[in-house]
Amino acid sequence: MAAAAKDGDDLVQVAFENQVAWVTLNRPEKRNAMNPALNARMLEVLETLEGDARCGVLVLTGAGDAFSAGMDLKEYFRDAEGESRARVLKVRRDAYGWWRRLMWFEKPTIAMVNGWCFGGAFTPLVSCDLAVAAEDAQFGLSEINWGIIPAGNVTKAVAATMGLREALYYIMTGEVFDGRKAASLGLVNEAVPREVLRTRVRAIADRLLEKNPTVLKVAKDALKRVREMPWEQAEEYLTAKQEQLYFADKTEGRKQGMKQFLDDKSFRPGLEAYDRSKRSA
Repeated sequence: MAAAAKDGDDLVQVAFENQVAWVTLNRPEKRNAMNPALNARMLEVLETLEGDARCGVLVLTGAGDAFSAGMDLKEYFRDAEGESRARVLKVRRDAYGWWRRLMWFEKPTIAMVNGWCFGGAFTPLVSCDLAVAAEDAQFGLSEINWGIIPAGNVTKAVAATMGLREALYYIMTGEVFDGRKAASLGLVNEAVPREVLRTRVRAIADRLLEKNPTVLKVAKDALKRVREMPWEQAEEYLTAKQEQLYFADKTEGRKQGMKQFLDDKSFRPGLEAYDRSKRSA
């Protein structure tokens, strides 16, 4: 008997826990393959969470034994063959739109790769600021096996995180690799045993929550933008962003940090964050 179709709200689950929004792709019967309805729903979720005070850090993961198996081949490709070009472009914009929104999300983001991560799933994975995988999670760029290239910016995601030879190897062979290998390739920050995956991600989220959120946003965006800038342009850009940040940070974080380090001697900048609950005189 076929499983009942989920409505939009059921395709993505959101749970709040102490300033962390756990966002779960919820098509476990399809290994969380991304179909047009899920993509549209994710765009709505991200737009809502950006302004939700309960979300200080966003964690993206998948229900069941998969992070995401990539794009739903039937709904995203086969069913689109008879659609108008306008409809096909709308479907693509929804998919690319939420990945792009995730890349520049206002708050820190962490991908928690709990299982299968294939093809199109590499784009939201790399769009997250940080990523932690289960050691036994399975990764693959299988497009070569069924006659296409890793499109939809999947190839760009791989090029941005993995070395040239490694990227070419997995794109050209379609071989599967595990979470440990993903960490060694730079695709994820680290791989941990599955039983401690959520605990480790929570610990990273808590560390991020200690930081000044305005500075975090500027810092992560700045790195993503300067990677493709010439040195001179990057220098000018970063100087301008630092000056902009001084006025944008209404909590006067730099002033607080300087006072607590130089005057109060209450923290060590190389080892910890300044106390954001205190305001400088």
